[in-house]
Amino acid sequence: MIRLVIVCVCGPLLGLSLGGSPAAAQDRTVRLHAAEPLVASGLMRHILPRFSLKTQVRVELSDSTEDAQMVLGPGGTPLFRGLGETWGLQVLAPDHPGAARLAEWLQSEVGRRTVTGFAPDGAALFGPPAETERAVAEVSLDGDVALGRAVSRQKCTRCHTVDDESRWSGIGSTPSFGVLRSLPDWEQRFAAFYALNPHPAFVIVADVTPPFPKDRPPPIVPVEMSLDEVEAVLAFVAAMAPADLGGPLVHQ
Repeated sequence: MIRLVIVCVCGPLLGLSLGGSPAAAQDRTVRLHAAEPLVASGLMRHILPRFSLKTQVRVELSDSTEDAQMVLGPGGTPLFRGLGETWGLQVLAPDHPGAARLAEWLQSEVGRRTVTGFAPDGAALFGPPAETERAVAEVSLDGDVALGRAVSRQKCTRCHTVDDESRWSGIGSTPSFGVLRSLPDWEQRFAAFYALNPHPAFVIVADVTPPFPKDRPPPIVPVEMSLDEVEAVLAFVAAMAPADLGGPLVHQ
C-alpha cells in the first residue's frame, strides 16, 4: 500500500516568499511631473499603463517638480511635438533605475510609436519633433598659429597625432592632422569639427554649442574650447604641410 503524504508550508515562510524589499519597490516606482496640457489631453492615461505593463515599473504623476524624479514638458531633450509645443524630457534622478527605464522607453522606437499613435478622435495629436540643425559658426583663417598648435597638442592629442612631436599620441584608427589636411574638404572638417561625429558627444565651444543634456553627460572628460581657439587650430592646420599619402593606385 502506498501512502501519499502532503506537507503544507505556511506561516512566516509563505509571507517571505511573497514579499519584496522596500528598496526594490521604490526602484520600480517613478514620480513624473507632466505638463497640464499633456495630462488634460489624455496622453498620460494612454502611454503610462502601456509602459508599466511592459516593464512592471509603476509611474505616479506628481503635481509639482519639487518631488518629481522626471519632468515631461517644454524644454529638456525633445521627444515629440503637438498642441502647439515641442515636449521634452528632463531626468532629475538619473541614478534611479525606474526613471532610467522610463527615459529609455520614451526615447525608444516603441515609446515614440506609442505617443504618436495616440489619436482620441481619430487624428493623432502628437508627432516627432522638428529636426533642428546645429549652427556652424563661420571661422576665419587669421587665427594665431602658435596658439593653434598649443591648443591642438593640449586638447586633440588624446585622439589625433597633431605633429611630429606628438606622433606617438592619439588612437591608431583616428587620422592624424596631416592626413586630414591632405583631404579636399579639410577646411570644412576643421572649421566645423565640433558639429561632426563623434565630437558633439564630448566637445563644447563656448557661446556656439548647446550644453550637454543632463540625462546624457559626455562619455569622457569634455573638451572645452573658445571660438578663438577653434580659429587658431584652423590657422595652424592651414599652415601645415599635407601628409604625403603616395600616388594613386595603378592597375595593370
